[in-house]
Amino acid sequence: MLPLDSPPALHAAAPRCKPQRLEARVIDKRVAIVTGASRGIGRAIAERLAKDGRHVVLVARSAEGLAATDAAIKAAGGSCEIRPCDIANAADVQALVDGVAETHGRLDILVNNAGITRDTLLLRMTDEQWDEVLNVNLRSVFVACRAALRPMMRGKFGRIVNIGSVSGLSGNAGQANYAAAKAALVGFTKTVAKEMGAKGITANVVAPGFIETDMTDILGDTVKTAVLPNIPVRRFGKPEEIASAVAYATSDEAGFFTAQTIVVDGGMAA
Repeated sequence: MLPLDSPPALHAAAPRCKPQRLEARVIDKRVAIVTGASRGIGRAIAERLAKDGRHVVLVARSAEGLAATDAAIKAAGGSCEIRPCDIANAADVQALVDGVAETHGRLDILVNNAGITRDTLLLRMTDEQWDEVLNVNLRSVFVACRAALRPMMRGKFGRIVNIGSVSGLSGNAGQANYAAAKAALVGFTKTVAKEMGAKGITANVVAPGFIETDMTDILGDTVKTAVLPNIPVRRFGKPEEIASAVAYATSDEAGFFTAQTIVVDGGMAA
């Protein structure tokens, strides 16, 4: 079973990627970290933020996977860099965030998009499948947010967006682990927003529904035919539509917008 927002896949068994250490250079624009930026929703978010004038730190497990996003942003005149990181490893996530803040003297925006699925019915779900999804989809967000708060506080500005899912709002058969992690993101994000609001830091969730990505492209016609009647707009969403919601939530103008869950699902979960 596929996730509703089709997050990029990770594999904990793969070798760890150590975050790059780049020569320090203070950037005269907002610096944004986007995880899972190699494809789909993450790539669309990265390209949109770069288009809006942010310097985007592209994060995924391998530099090779980020090459296309990097090339597209630079071809459009945007500013970005590649920093491989295995978000399943808390120490690597901490080093990633610390390294970005150290290199650029600031960190303004954090978009936690990367995630995994290990779908199966609850009766068949193993402890390992549960723990792996909660570790990658929830614990990594906790570690990244905690690390990002200090540089954001120093800059007196911060925008955190955690990519959730309608699975976390309404549940989804075969995704007890994934739905639990995405539901927990809502409570976690609201807490961050309440703790950090007086510091100029906002925190919100964007929860996609069925989005056109390479993973949903492989859904058969039977599945698509069954799903579409449940979506009032009668189509799947586009990654760029998720990116638009993230663009607003991370904008300078969104300082009074926090502790919210933006559902972008064509009305499916209404």
